[in-house]
Amino acid sequence: MRKDILESLSLHFMNDTKPNFADLARRYNCDYRTVKRYYELGQVQTLEEASRHRVPPSLIENFKAKINEKIDLGCSARSIFYFIQKQGYEGSYVTVRRYVKSCKTTKQHKATLRIETPPGLSAQVDWKESLKIISKNGEVFTVNIFCYVLGYSRMKYLQLTTVREQATLFDCLNNAFFELGGVPEEIWFDNMKTVVDHSKSQFTHAVFNETFRQYAKDAGFHPIACRPFRPQTKGKVEALARTVDRLLVFNHEFEDLMELQEIVTMFMDDLNHNEASQALGCPPALRWSEDKESFKAYDDAQLSVYAQPKPEMIRKVSKESMVLYEGRKYSPPLSSIGHNVILEVSNGYLEIYDGGLLVAEH
Repeated sequence: MRKDILESLSLHFMNDTKPNFADLARRYNCDYRTVKRYYELGQVQTLEEASRHRVPPSLIENFKAKINEKIDLGCSARSIFYFIQKQGYEGSYVTVRRYVKSCKTTKQHKATLRIETPPGLSAQVDWKESLKIISKNGEVFTVNIFCYVLGYSRMKYLQLTTVREQATLFDCLNNAFFELGGVPEEIWFDNMKTVVDHSKSQFTHAVFNETFRQYAKDAGFHPIACRPFRPQTKGKVEALARTVDRLLVFNHEFEDLMELQEIVTMFMDDLNHNEASQALGCPPALRWSEDKESFKAYDDAQLSVYAQPKPEMIRKVSKESMVLYEGRKYSPPLSSIGHNVILEVSNGYLEIYDGGLLVAEH
């Protein structure tokens, strides 16, 4: 309600004169019909009553809380419109789209605060996955880079791998603890299969798989799973994963994987000792000692067991298309009857391989 217009009209109400609606509209930069409506409203109500007049709530008003919840989940305006229609919304899609856009614009303009952590508190983990790089001989290697970065000093550990199995993750973490001098209080992880049991997890609540949970307990750190679609919570290591793309400049510059690992190590040393962190304004190595002073000690022998690949288990598929594992029966496809298959336990799942191909997962 425009109080300036109402106050101007109050003189006309007291003198019982009719105003020039067009003149007042130009003065207050509004439509003449707005002034006329205010005048007519003031004729049947007191000025105080008119100023308290409220426009009735829009059709979308009662659905805003639910819409905001869906926006946080990364849902599109079209999918939200479809959902709230089922909940009784009778307005248009355009109204929903306009509201969703305004919410997203507001969030985009909010300043993202850089959270600085105290020494020894945290680290973040991620993979640079399926990086294709070509040797001098033209051989194409598809590799992964394990990325580990400390929250306070920004010291980094990188390791070249060809697989991303759970035992590989444990090996990389063990090496990171050794190279950087200990274990932080907490480590943030993406919702990777080697860490999170997706079958038991919900969108806002991740459940760690049992082997990983026990590893974290033995290592002495508190694991935290980043919320999906929220890369800001893992920004330091996400930025490192993007930085790793600079390794592509070494295409056609190495002989084999061993030499490529040497290049990765050289690159890591440059990031830690020679390049100033954009967030800190100095190389991470200058603050590393403060992290190390706060780290926990760990039992290397105990943790190394987790990094050892599990022995191969071979079973013959029965005529009923069953194999026995730890007293329970599991079913591969009928085509595997009579075959010797390999059983592997990976990330809480029993995987059955026939002729090198994954044929079943339980």
